[in-house]
Amino acid sequence: MFPIRDHNPSSRTPWVTYALVAANVVVFLFQWRFADNGPALSDFYDRWALIPAAVTYDGAYQQLFTSMFLHAGFMHIGGNMLFLWIFGDNLEDQMGHAPYLIFYFACGLAAGLTQVLTDPASTTPTVGASGAIAGVMGGYLLLFPRARVDILVIFIIFFRVFSIPAFLLLGLWFGLQVLGEFDSRGATGGIAYLAHIGGFLAGLLLTMPLWLWRGGPGFWQTNGGQPPHPAAIYSASTIPIVRRRK
Repeated sequence: MFPIRDHNPSSRTPWVTYALVAANVVVFLFQWRFADNGPALSDFYDRWALIPAAVTYDGAYQQLFTSMFLHAGFMHIGGNMLFLWIFGDNLEDQMGHAPYLIFYFACGLAAGLTQVLTDPASTTPTVGASGAIAGVMGGYLLLFPRARVDILVIFIIFFRVFSIPAFLLLGLWFGLQVLGEFDSRGATGGIAYLAHIGGFLAGLLLTMPLWLWRGGPGFWQTNGGQPPHPAAIYSASTIPIVRRRK
């Protein structure tokens, strides 16, 4: 199950979101040349990935920033860029280009610091834009909890697109991060659930002033939790339902 689009059109071109997606892809293509060279990739991660011990004891604070543009594989960057593409344009539309860019990096830094502060001696590299994008998701949830999001559900041979409210999708995603953190206690490597949680909560908090300025709960009541403009309307899905033959 993963989102493919929302019904929340933007009123301006999301140049910052486009630039962030492009920057992540360019860095990933540069990084990918080390994919078959283990020592070179390890050296690359040692310098640019987020290693909590390096930040704690060596002052490698640049890793909090550079790690946001590194990814561990095609599925990793593909999933991250999909979420950024779906939810980032609407936050950029509401915040403006420059404030949104500052917001994005602030959420990414908050996610990285969460990872460092909760495990300061770890030598495991952490990579990915997930923390910053989690912040974007948190901000989206606060502003548009009932915006419709289309999700593609794949179950064995069953393919179907469903439209659900954003609060259900994003709330489920956040709940899975919390459960994942408790389930992974004591494990080494894997997913940085705490960074996701930290970025998401930072996004909620940093979007709070904008939400309050727009009227807070009154903003929700006026629009029913929907965006304050007409929703996008898509034609019926062309993805066929494949049924098992008898």
